[in-house]
Amino acid sequence: MPSTFAGALFPDMTSNKTLSRPRAILFDLDGTLADTAPDLAAAVNKLRHERQLPPTPYEQLRPVASAGARGLIGAAFGLKPADDGYESLRIAFLDNYAAAIAVRSTLFDGVRELLEGLNARGIAWGVVTNKASRFTDALVPKIGLGTAACVISGDTTPHPKPHPAPLLEAARRLQLEPGECWYVGDDLRDIQAGKAAGMATVAAAWGYCGNVEPSGWAADALVASPFELLELLG
Repeated sequence: MPSTFAGALFPDMTSNKTLSRPRAILFDLDGTLADTAPDLAAAVNKLRHERQLPPTPYEQLRPVASAGARGLIGAAFGLKPADDGYESLRIAFLDNYAAAIAVRSTLFDGVRELLEGLNARGIAWGVVTNKASRFTDALVPKIGLGTAACVISGDTTPHPKPHPAPLLEAARRLQLEPGECWYVGDDLRDIQAGKAAGMATVAAAWGYCGNVEPSGWAADALVASPFELLELLG
């Protein structure tokens, strides 16, 4: 999957501009910087084990990991947030996850080199995730992201993504205009949030992507690996 610039990717692009070199790149966490699906899947399968149910296959859980409790409980139990029993499962799932948050979670291949490349280019980088700060604050330093210029969690602002508020708060903390930032994520809501915030958007096709082809998200760029993201910067 070749890397490219806006205007050459998708026929339904709303902008034909070439991506300007950013002063900062902001990243989603789960499924973009970090492969957290193993620990998230373990947390929900512990619920099934406690109820004497067989584990849900990892292949079914991994694609929905970016959706957190909603996605994993939906895949493992077939329940939606409004359904009876969902809330008690959600609380138990989050407690399980908090107790074993970084057992098998790691950075994706190439992410460490990507961040080193940004540092070498003088480009700041930060994290904007919908994961609650209870988990973000515990996870980020354990997986090698402790030097992020800013970390915005799902409860940092009144609205999580796809609302632009978290991205705008990140830009404010970096003392940058939103247009000076790129936002990179593996979910449609990441692209929606970035566009709403006035940032260039990059779809991370190496992530979970919810079993959906990200080429339909109309991001400004689509990259298959962290190395291709560095190529966009020249």
